[in-house]
Amino acid sequence: MIQLERFTFNSFMVNTYLLYDETKEAVIIDAACFEPFEKQGLSDFIQDSQLKIVRHLLTHSHIDHILGSHFIAEKYGIHPELHKAGLPFVTEAKNIALNFGYTIESIPEPLGFIDDSEMINFGNCSLKVLYTPGHADGSVCFYSEADGFVITGDVLFRDTIGRTDLPSGDFDRLMESIKTKLFTLPEDTVVYPGHGEQTSIGYEMVNNPFIR
Repeated sequence: MIQLERFTFNSFMVNTYLLYDETKEAVIIDAACFEPFEKQGLSDFIQDSQLKIVRHLLTHSHIDHILGSHFIAEKYGIHPELHKAGLPFVTEAKNIALNFGYTIESIPEPLGFIDDSEMINFGNCSLKVLYTPGHADGSVCFYSEADGFVITGDVLFRDTIGRTDLPSGDFDRLMESIKTKLFTLPEDTVVYPGHGEQTSIGYEMVNNPFIR
């Protein structure tokens, strides 16, 4: 069974998720820690819980979600994995960060690329990759059928959706991703978004005002 810990980092209030099981193997999704105290808090939890980081996954490569990638690579020797379509955001990350007032080291080279329907295995658990572009090229969600949750990055939030006015954003494509990849999941599936509080697929199907 997957244990999930949520941390909220940087001025964009990004949710970083740490997933692990009884084997103590762990996966980090969207390491967004930037300030020293944020990095310390994350590393302290990992150490206190005696976890072994085996993978670092990105829901997408917007700068607010990858501010901690260098830290994870430096401290744990784990480079990020992402969908190949999101690579241009990584390539330009240092310049993009400056536009938002952040000075960062270059984002580490990806360990590899993940694709739609791929299974991410760690410990005794697995996550299914769902390719869900629309908010940004390379956006993916991570679905645990066994534990009944999906991590959606900036695709779907409680009562709203990801913005589509940034480079590579496309409203119609986002709607298609939500309807064909997320709204086909069981209605009781818990949604852990990239910002804000959790919700559920069933709630969003009925109440999200942006879905049409």
